[in-house]
Amino acid sequence: MMNILNVIEAVLGALLALLILLQHRASGLSATFGGGGTAYVQRRGAEKVLFKLTIWISVAFFGIAIAMMYIG
Repeated sequence: MMNILNVIEAVLGALLALLILLQHRASGLSATFGGGGTAYVQRRGAEKVLFKLTIWISVAFFGIAIAMMYIG
């Protein structure tokens, strides 16, 4: 059981890192340090899908991490 959870967590971690790297750079706090100068831009299309997918994968990643803490 722990081996399966370890593999799932490793895959989710890799996907999470990839999704974070694919996000638009000029949003959020990065605009303060030289990113884009826009005040607020609404997410649309693929950017919105990437954003929501990042949230869901991060929730799953931390959920599995907590489950592994209680199982192991």
